[in-house]
Amino acid sequence: MGFTHYQGPASAFPRMHEWKSFETIFNANKAEMAKTGDTGEDIGRIWNGVREASHKIGVEDRVIFAIIMQESTGNVGVGTTTNMDGHGTGGLMQCDGSPQFGGKHGLSQDQITSMIMAGTKHFKANLKQVGDKDNEDCIYKALRLYNSGSMNEANLSDGKGATNSYVSDVANRLCGRTN
Repeated sequence: MGFTHYQGPASAFPRMHEWKSFETIFNANKAEMAKTGDTGEDIGRIWNGVREASHKIGVEDRVIFAIIMQESTGNVGVGTTTNMDGHGTGGLMQCDGSPQFGGKHGLSQDQITSMIMAGTKHFKANLKQVGDKDNEDCIYKALRLYNSGSMNEANLSDGKGATNSYVSDVANRLCGRTN
């Protein structure tokens, strides 16, 4: 199913009751993760890492996983990119300061969880900037901050130099759509 383009304020994006369960979203993306070279164990360890980060940091598991799929397609061996500030961003969630294991697969649970914990902590800091609530308004705004570091609240598809469609793409993933 193709992606729907959303734009405008957070209220113009899908409501949480439209989002699929973590299990549904995860299972819909297993084939995409496997295409990256991830082993079955890597994929299972991503599940475990997401659940642990969600529990310990207090971020929805489906939001964490949707960010992973947007940032790296779940590729545990994804390389490092550079953000708009010139800092290296690595790991499954492509965030500043995350461990990364470029080109490697068959990673340990600790290695995979360390990438997910780093990205989830980064997202949680963004969530705190906008009210730290488990609702669409805060989550969508925090996603904009996660991707670009700033936001136009009237249009979360204004990337301010980053990926314009980022919040829309993650919203689609939360609704169960895949690449």
